[in-house]
Amino acid sequence: MSSFVLHERLARGSTDLGRYAHCRVLLKNHGPFPWILLVPEWPEARELHDLPAELYAQVSDAVRRFSQWMSTWPGVEKVNVGAIGNQVSQLHLHVVGRHSQDPAWPGVVWSHGEKTPYSEVELAEHVARIKEWLASA
Repeated sequence: MSSFVLHERLARGSTDLGRYAHCRVLLKNHGPFPWILLVPEWPEARELHDLPAELYAQVSDAVRRFSQWMSTWPGVEKVNVGAIGNQVSQLHLHVVGRHSQDPAWPGVVWSHGEKTPYSEVELAEHVARIKEWLASA
């Protein structure tokens, strides 16, 4: 098995927040949606079933915990979770907070329009909020 390297496209569109449950935790830089990516650090994984059973359980629990946490994000009415991988084959899971007034509602966020990055202030606030939660998790 080769060592884990985060796919360049995932790194380019997000802020790395560290690790949790053998996953790289990324904040997707798309302002209208609170959006976390969990990237299991298993180099050959393209699908969830590619993970060893113990790692699969840890990643599943991480998705559950991040989903619960995302539901506390101000304004979030629904949490979407997905492992699409059509454009980036490296296994990664999306945890996205949605609300009925977001610009993609009720459709999907995956291919919604132009990406709108956070302002520097918004990004700093979100990073601090998530890191605080990670430190207590």
